[in-house]
Amino acid sequence: MKKIIRTTLASTLLALLVPATFAADAPKRTECIAPAKPGGGFDLTCKLLQVSLQETKQIDSPMRVTYMPGGVGAVAYNAIIAQRPAEAGTVVAFSGGSLLNLSQGKFGRYSVDDVKWLAAVGTDYGMIAVREDAPWKTLGELMEAMKKDPTKVVVGAGASIGSQDWMKTALLAREAGIDPRKMRYVAFEGGGEPVTALLGNHIQVVSGDMSEMVPHLQGGKMRVLAVMADKRLPGLLANVPTAKEQGFNIEWPIIRGFYLGPKVSDAEYQWWQDAFKKMVNTPEFQKQRDLRGLFEFNLFGAELDSYVKNQVASYRDQAKSFGLAK
Repeated sequence: MKKIIRTTLASTLLALLVPATFAADAPKRTECIAPAKPGGGFDLTCKLLQVSLQETKQIDSPMRVTYMPGGVGAVAYNAIIAQRPAEAGTVVAFSGGSLLNLSQGKFGRYSVDDVKWLAAVGTDYGMIAVREDAPWKTLGELMEAMKKDPTKVVVGAGASIGSQDWMKTALLAREAGIDPRKMRYVAFEGGGEPVTALLGNHIQVVSGDMSEMVPHLQGGKMRVLAVMADKRLPGLLANVPTAKEQGFNIEWPIIRGFYLGPKVSDAEYQWWQDAFKKMVNTPEFQKQRDLRGLFEFNLFGAELDSYVKNQVASYRDQAKSFGLAK
């Protein structure tokens, strides 16, 4: 009996001496770093968080949004790890493009293991669009024309060779039996310029993100031939077929989310996870997400960490197959 009492007392003392991992209090100051110039997808991601945290009363003072352009997230990634690793109130926006660049070693000496992956709050999807008066009504017709003469169909996108937009068209080309190196591909700065070039008939095809296309679809000047989702998207996009439906086994989700510096404490990390889990289930957040053309995709903490690492490995394999990574 005495032995049982001694064991119980020892366990109680040990529990008192070794604190459990509790969430910390809300950070006094919060900041979201958008790793690009204002107006793009990273800005959209930070603004979504800024508005939603305030509207759902997760924080008392408004979140600050700052901009750190360079390398689709490379400059911000290096800065947060090397210079600001323990800032509990600072989150950094990332996208599928960030993960693609990580897979190709474009973030310098740092890898996917060097930050704390925090939360995913939505996804976009790749798409292929043409002018409304283009001769191609389906993705199959477009790829057949490209196969017949790749030089006569010019594809434009908002990033260079090796980027997400290039990879999407390269994967399609390869499935259609076209050498991706023979594609006529024009890189623009940002997602708006290729749309302008398409409407001006300077290029024939745009490879981009679905959220960027929604405003133009309403104008009736463009036609989306395929969306690279696992199933048809809701609402205005319900009539747009997937690439898979048309015989091209390609999906390209564009995750949007946030990470923290590597030395943020477990308790502070837990506070952010709890805040995100509450926030994404509110009507205020869902309204803001829908306004920005994103679709539901919620992952947090360890689940997101696992997803990100699997995605980077998958991107690396794809990049290797095109000679873009070692």
